[in-house]
Amino acid sequence: MTTGASQPEPLHVLREYRNLAPWNLRDLAALVGAVLDASAITPINAAARAQPSERTIRFYVTKGLVSPPEGRGTAATYSYRHFLQLLWIKLRQMEGTTLATIIPDRLPLKSKGAPPRGKSGRALTAWLERDAARDPETPSSWHRIPVGRGVELHVETAHPLSRVGPGDAAVAEAVREALAKLLPASQ
Repeated sequence: MTTGASQPEPLHVLREYRNLAPWNLRDLAALVGAVLDASAITPINAAARAQPSERTIRFYVTKGLVSPPEGRGTAATYSYRHFLQLLWIKLRQMEGTTLATIIPDRLPLKSKGAPPRGKSGRALTAWLERDAARDPETPSSWHRIPVGRGVELHVETAHPLSRVGPGDAAVAEAVREALAKLLPASQ
């Protein structure tokens, strides 16, 4: 017999974990493991069956999948953002996704050999020089280009694409075409 009390929304429950942050590395690993165990999701990937260990989380940080913690060593603390990042990684693994496809690709900013030529090449070279000299702690502003439902491209306003590019509509169309090539034909 049910009492008529409704179950809280899963997203609301997930947001409640924000009030428990920050965590140390051991507590974060245990918490994410407990949430995944309670989810009753049957993973299809063997790597996803294991709860994230402290070593695994450190590996994710070095690969750029998880943001670096506040502090260092035993004083390092992890926030709600880290909690969500770990859940996202483990859920993707449970779906069968490999780490190789999760790890963000980073394109080299500097070209090998001769610098690019022409107007665009000069603009890119100037931007690379400014970017190399810029203090990484200095905030920057970004230009948002809507591509489609759920997809948005962010370009730093100092980047040549934002300043002298072909325009938002052309950039959005090029990104849509590139995404279409990556998606299976059934979608």
